[in-house]
Amino acid sequence: MIELNDVTKRYPGGHEAVSHLSLGIGKGELVFLTGRSGAGKSTLLKLIAAIERPTSGSAVVFGQNVGRLRRAALPYFRRNIGLIFQDHKLLYDRSVFDNAVLPLHIQGVTGQDAAKRVRAALDKVGLLKKERARPITLSGGEQQRLCIARAIVSRPQLVLADEPTANLDDAYAGEIMDMFRAFNQVGVTLLISTHDQELIRRYGGRALTLAEGKLA
Repeated sequence: MIELNDVTKRYPGGHEAVSHLSLGIGKGELVFLTGRSGAGKSTLLKLIAAIERPTSGSAVVFGQNVGRLRRAALPYFRRNIGLIFQDHKLLYDRSVFDNAVLPLHIQGVTGQDAAKRVRAALDKVGLLKKERARPITLSGGEQQRLCIARAIVSRPQLVLADEPTANLDDAYAGEIMDMFRAFNQVGVTLLISTHDQELIRRYGGRALTLAEGKLA
């Protein structure tokens, strides 16, 4: 599903966030990405999602070289990817429901079909009763749950999560990871970056460690 071959991402100024990285991730895998802050974890996730383009090397996802995708093709490419990033990117002037439905509207899914899928996603993360609330009224853990609902509403084959349990207490973190494990058990491929070694020990899967943009 994911094949990176000698990928380097160099930013202006010469900093290499990812350096000559090669790895493969198969369909249905649960993979944890670890490493210190600045090791290149977030950049790697963005390369896979075609948010960033490789400076050199090739990143192939779903059989497509993301470095060669045209801008117009990106929404179609990302239909099969659920993205969960640390800054949430929630729209605070819209309801929980309206935030969760956005990926479907981008895909052209509207009306009762969209509403049914949004409510199913919100129910999975325990937010169905708050569909009319504004995100600003939610706790940190609930905002993270909303991000997960938004990521899974389009039923993606791949979910990329950047530190999804950061700043959450142990109980919330465990509930979030239980959700991810349930998704993985029905065939969703998961790539999760985390500093939490206990989570990795508890939930298994494969662990990849980055150091200075390279696999350690």
